[in-house]
Amino acid sequence: MFFFLSKVLDIAIDPLWWGTVPILVGVVLLARARRRRLALTLVSGGLGVLILATLPAVSNGLWASLEAGAVSTMQPGVTYDAVVLLGGAVTPQGSLPESPAWNDNIERLLEVRELLLGGRARVAIVSGGRLGGGLRTEAEYLGEALLALGVPKDQVIIEPRANNTRENATESKKLLDALGAKKVLLVTSAFHVPRAVGCFRAAGVEADMLPVDYRMRAPELDTHHAPRGEYLSQTARALREWLGRAVYRVLGYTK
Repeated sequence: MFFFLSKVLDIAIDPLWWGTVPILVGVVLLARARRRRLALTLVSGGLGVLILATLPAVSNGLWASLEAGAVSTMQPGVTYDAVVLLGGAVTPQGSLPESPAWNDNIERLLEVRELLLGGRARVAIVSGGRLGGGLRTEAEYLGEALLALGVPKDQVIIEPRANNTRENATESKKLLDALGAKKVLLVTSAFHVPRAVGCFRAAGVEADMLPVDYRMRAPELDTHHAPRGEYLSQTARALREWLGRAVYRVLGYTK
């Protein structure tokens, strides 16, 4: 049920639908010469939504708001019993069973590698479930990448069942308890920090946080001002994360 609901809401939150549906309804009304004023209002409103969603200022502002609360709480000089690497760095559409395609969350993986090789964490729990299409789990891809980057095998623990942030927390909690880990560090993208921290806290894990992969520390440095198609996708992704936070809060998945 949660999976179905998440997919429905995922479509509903997309500004492409907010813009195109009113436009299409307005065009149909105009073609039938009915309710001309309403039709023009729908068309102009739909166009306005699409233009707003493609504005750099709107997209950048949404991303900046997502990352506003992402502050590192990693303690200097502490060696963590475990660092948890949250999945989300593999793109299924470009992956093969023997070769993953990495997306722009790859900093999560690289930062965990530095923590392990630098002696800041004893082991890493790599959490990420099925990708579908005959691919292996994301945790397997991430684990193999850490080994290829020089991390000893005994420092990598695979958690292959989690398919969302809540399950990252509940499944990792079992492994952390088995390890007897007291000092825990979470590593994820800055925009994802509040949801991740809330889920782990709800699962009974009090952990420090290391945000990586910042997207929008300085929106004012973007040299684009006119609407651009690439920002429509970024606006949709930002709205999706805000929706995810709201849904998790309503369902009691975060604390």
